Amino acid sequence: MFNGLIEELGEIVAVTPIRSGVTIGVKTAVSASLELGESVALNGVCLTVTDRNKTRFEAQISPETVRVTSLARLAVGDLVNLERSMRADTRVGGHFVQGHVDGTGTVGEIRQEDEFHWVSINFAKRLAPYLVAKGSVAVDGISLTVAELGDESFGVQIIPFTWTHTSLCRAEVGMVVNLECDIIGKYVARSFEIGAFRLSGPELSKTGDDNG
Repeated sequence: MFNGLIEELGEIVAVTPIRSGVTIGVKTAVSASLELGESVALNGVCLTVTDRNKTRFEAQISPETVRVTSLARLAVGDLVNLERSMRADTRVGGHFVQGHVDGTGTVGEIRQEDEFHWVSINFAKRLAPYLVAKGSVAVDGISLTVAELGDESFGVQIIPFTWTHTSLCRAEVGMVVNLECDIIGKYVARSFEIGAFRLSGPELSKTGDDNG
């Protein structure tokens, strides 16, 4: 579990195809504090540390992760957002992020408003039920607020600190990003999908047997 608060930008220093996936090497000062087998979020994708030293770590990207995320597009020299898993004794400054990407989106527009940046992200229609105006969304692992919401795109406003301390500083129109919708919204939507709840007038009622 993560917060969506990026600790550091890492640099891709190796991309090595393996039999059914990819091994990547990431140069970062965070590597010195990682343990083998530890989880780390890279551009919002939860990966396992398979090798490490004081200056870099390695992680393997499985075929499924290659299919559903943007990580297959990584190349040597790319900057990536890094976050170690959250601790139980710390504040949750962003929102609960699992590192389980729901799909990818594409940057549709970038515009500046004084020192802030607006970024518009196009998303697949299947993600629409999980996106809420003023709700949370993780874009490449960054916890952001949905400031504008359309049928197939949403907009986020980026403060200067986030712009300069994450990979968004290299964002450009057409760039593919990883999207993870708020876990709470996904569970609520799933409950309605399987008929666990129904609307009765203005109130929300549970269907099925009354076990209370």
